[in-house]
Amino acid sequence: MRVFIDFGHPAHVHFYKNFINNLKRDGHAVQLTARNKEVTHALLQAYGFEYIDRGTLKKSMVDKALGMLSVDYTMYKIARQFKPDILLGVHNPYIAHVAKAIGKPAVIFTDTERVGVASRLTFPFAEVIWTPSCFKDAIDPKKHVPFNGYKELAYLHPNYFRPDPSVLDRAGIGREDKFIVVRFISWAASHDVNLHGIRNEGIAGFMSTLEHYGRVVITSERPLPGDLEKNRLSIRPEDLHSLLYYAALYIGEGGTMATEAAILGTPAIHIESTTGGAASGTFYGNYQELRDKYQLLYFYPDETTALRKAVEILENKEAKNEWQKKREKLIADKLDVTGWMTDFIERYPDSFNKIRRDY
Repeated sequence: MRVFIDFGHPAHVHFYKNFINNLKRDGHAVQLTARNKEVTHALLQAYGFEYIDRGTLKKSMVDKALGMLSVDYTMYKIARQFKPDILLGVHNPYIAHVAKAIGKPAVIFTDTERVGVASRLTFPFAEVIWTPSCFKDAIDPKKHVPFNGYKELAYLHPNYFRPDPSVLDRAGIGREDKFIVVRFISWAASHDVNLHGIRNEGIAGFMSTLEHYGRVVITSERPLPGDLEKNRLSIRPEDLHSLLYYAALYIGEGGTMATEAAILGTPAIHIESTTGGAASGTFYGNYQELRDKYQLLYFYPDETTALRKAVEILENKEAKNEWQKKREKLIADKLDVTGWMTDFIERYPDSFNKIRRDY
């Protein structure tokens, strides 16, 4: 089988990396393309994957729209040369368009609700749409394949992930030190339109409160005020998950990182609101399940309410042990997502047809 995968975000590299290794182990040919966003290329290089650079991130919605045809054409030429049997991407309109153009199936994964434009540009051209079983938006039942897991379990399941304590040494953090990871995002993605996070005027008090409980390290997509640059993490991108595993708390704007922390058994708090002031987590099935069923993740519309929960957790000396026990329950409940993905693709279309019959 010949498989074409496109990466639009660093998290997608993690999602597919073990799956790619499985495909190569089993003798399949794999073509990778990747947008030059944040550390996407660095991660692909770190994992030893060859790929084709298909361009940089467009900032404005107008530029994104104008750039779509150019990216489609670039990827179309690559696909015509590679001749894939199947194409994959995460909520990826380009891969779906190219698949339709060459008459091959696209298997699209998404776990993000309420992104109507991206979905309308992607789903009509896809053959299969994978989602977590907790996904809340309606999807065409002829295409929809829900599974009992999260995308983060494709790389953070214990079958694939082992935390590396030497990451702490490289980050300059003592192995017994209590530390907190804070995330700021750029708000440039199409699914971030009309969403807001930590207010600039609230950052100073936010950081001061957290620093009372331990060292605060920051990962950020955007420039930081001068006095916060000293807190910026300087580690290899592939080391981040081990750092999250050992943290006392994750708190910030990055939704994927919040889910990663929760699945690793680290208390996680996501800060994001709609223009109406509602916590965006209210609309996302994975956030709700991680909060309501597993009590691993919490979400709030602003840093003030989030900080109250953070202090409650940081003052609980048993919090980390409690979260690790919650993590064990989650792992016992969920699939080995990479194993499931590998089986689905290697047996496609029989795997899809069986699911459709049983659905």
